[in-house]
Amino acid sequence: MTTASPSPIAFPEGSYVPGVCNIGAYEIRRRRAFGIIGIASGIVLTVLMLAAGVPHLTRLLLLLPYWGGVLSLLQARRRFCAGFAMAGLANFADSDAGRRSVADEAAHRADMMAVARMTRDSFLVAAAITAVLVVLPI
Repeated sequence: MTTASPSPIAFPEGSYVPGVCNIGAYEIRRRRAFGIIGIASGIVLTVLMLAAGVPHLTRLLLLLPYWGGVLSLLQARRRFCAGFAMAGLANFADSDAGRRSVADEAAHRADMMAVARMTRDSFLVAAAITAVLVVLPI
């Protein structure tokens, strides 16, 4: 006896696309705000570290706020939330109450591939920024 996979929840026309888009305007604004906070935190920490004359290798810690900031901005840009993808969710409403489940296994696989690409891309950008800051002669 085989069981059919549950049919996915219907989303507004042109909204959820597996591996491409799983958030709407409300969630995009949130990701953009977190991204700005992450990058701003990285800049503040960079200035503090340079002013304090911390060892170059200690500056590797700057990877964390820059990576988080870049990842959040990338999620806003791509209209795709990595956390929602991992949890099998999507949200196109103007509140947290609009979160819906994405039950289709093929869609979840496509979402996870997008998460892997986004994680890689954001890491590479943050690593490049951090590498420059580590080698600064200051």
